[in-house]
Amino acid sequence: MHILILGAAGMVGRKLAERLSRDGRLGKTDVTRMTLQDVVAPAKPNTSIPVELVTCDVVDQAAVAKLVAAKPDVIFHLAAIVSGEAEADFDKGYRINLEGTQYLIDAIRAIGGGYKPRVVFTSSIAVFGAPFPDKIGDEFFNTPLTSYGTQKTIGELLISDYTRKGLLDGISIRLPTICVRPGLPNKAASGFFSNIIREPLAGKEVVLPVSEDVRHWHASPRSAVGFLLHAGSMDTNAIGPRRALSMPGLSVTVGEQIAALDRVAGKSVTARIKRVPDQTITGIVAGWPRDFVTERALKLGFTTAEKTFDDIIRIHIEDELGGSFVT
Repeated sequence: MHILILGAAGMVGRKLAERLSRDGRLGKTDVTRMTLQDVVAPAKPNTSIPVELVTCDVVDQAAVAKLVAAKPDVIFHLAAIVSGEAEADFDKGYRINLEGTQYLIDAIRAIGGGYKPRVVFTSSIAVFGAPFPDKIGDEFFNTPLTSYGTQKTIGELLISDYTRKGLLDGISIRLPTICVRPGLPNKAASGFFSNIIREPLAGKEVVLPVSEDVRHWHASPRSAVGFLLHAGSMDTNAIGPRRALSMPGLSVTVGEQIAALDRVAGKSVTARIKRVPDQTITGIVAGWPRDFVTERALKLGFTTAEKTFDDIIRIHIEDELGGSFVT
């Protein structure tokens, strides 16, 4: 099986490539080749599987067509700019998040001859906009209130329609906010959810810009990779025509996040969190979903690696900090 990962230099893309390299298979099928693409050079995983690293932009139509010309069996489409950046730079958001997706699926269609790869598109809970119920179910409609959410919604519709026409075998998975994200803060408006855990564990002070009453939907990076692997190997005939699924997660308040950090790491760590309200961020967060009922995904075999937010913190300490942190 030949696997192509678009956006392989990103956090989730890197972890997905590492997991596939370690397992050597996707589902029950051996991985015989991987192609890793990003706008910056992806890291080459330590593996005996042949790996090609490609540095190009998903808005380079010719480059995308060349990637698809190799006829990968499974394509993980993770390439995107994040929510805050897509909102701040309107043109860039549509160019990368929408045009890049269009170039990919049109390149698949152009090959023809019965070529029908599995395409796993990473969508987002940003496809939902207020007003919404306290818990968003599988029947709730998409009414995005951000450019990023709009771009992801259009991507979902394209994946479903091209699948309906028999041009690819697509599935869109709406990821919760991934927490705790390793590395440096990015331009995602949701970045503070990870920052208030990651930075104190590293011995650094951090600013909390919103109220502790703010509730949000989370999953760990380990769960995100698990969602992708299952989406890439499952029997998609069981999904039906609605090819977009909200993934399982945990609904917690910021206060509950901090309480979990206190239980796992202690008060000397949580003392590094400084409350500095930011009305702009508070306003953005007010329009985000808070909780979900994900019965479709659960019935189709999607599961999380964590049961509590304490588990999410422990996963971060284990996977990113070598099992220890700064007290």
